[in-house]
Amino acid sequence: MTLPDAIADIANQSMPKHVAIIMDGNGRWAQQRGKIRIAGHKAGVTSVRQVVSVASRLGIKALTLFAFSSENWRRPESEVSALMELFMFVLGREVRKLHDGNIRLRVIGDIRGFSDRLQKKIHDAEALTANNDGMILNIAANYGGRWDIVQACQQIATQVAQGHLLPEQIDESLLSHHISMADIPEVDLLIRTGGDHRVSNFLLWQIAYAELFFTPVLWPDFGEDKFMEAIASFVSRERRFGCTGDQIKEWLVSSVKNT
Repeated sequence: MTLPDAIADIANQSMPKHVAIIMDGNGRWAQQRGKIRIAGHKAGVTSVRQVVSVASRLGIKALTLFAFSSENWRRPESEVSALMELFMFVLGREVRKLHDGNIRLRVIGDIRGFSDRLQKKIHDAEALTANNDGMILNIAANYGGRWDIVQACQQIATQVAQGHLLPEQIDESLLSHHISMADIPEVDLLIRTGGDHRVSNFLLWQIAYAELFFTPVLWPDFGEDKFMEAIASFVSRERRFGCTGDQIKEWLVSSVKNT
């Protein structure tokens, strides 16, 4: 086996099945340029497009993006309102492209906190892409990891109260069944942009065994190249067999260009 073949074999075997991203730094990106914070969120949409496209072409099974946390309601009302409008706009504009790319869109989180209009947009987008069998794109909106665990416990408690389940039957496997995204693999790689080194109440159950990748790059500057750096880092951590991260990245770049 030649070296390029060996690198390809390593990368293919070690590719993460599920990648999650905390898209941090939009507001700071805008402030550094003398713009209002929402300008950074709008700029970040370009990074979302690039990362979704590359992840799909690399054959990643699921990509989960932290768009709006349950704590984000504490931000200034004007910013929250602008974010909701941006969410509406992006759903309307991007969902057809996702559908054409055979990508399934799902929104995880307590969407009851959103307006009826936004909830309808979400349901329509999910319905349009429901039968696609390519990559699953999960958007975490009004989501918190603790909320996720609590809602799973509430579902189980209801079953116990109704006599359908005994307390001693509750185990990790059962709880996992009620956690968001129970039907897809747990997160292999968690990426956080923006320089902070914390998980910020994101997918607390699902990232139990995930590799963590932190970068100071602000989200609007985190495009295709930076995403592949993170993937290459994951692959080289898993099964490098003498290959360098740069070699893995070169193979990833080549693979994307050839798809």
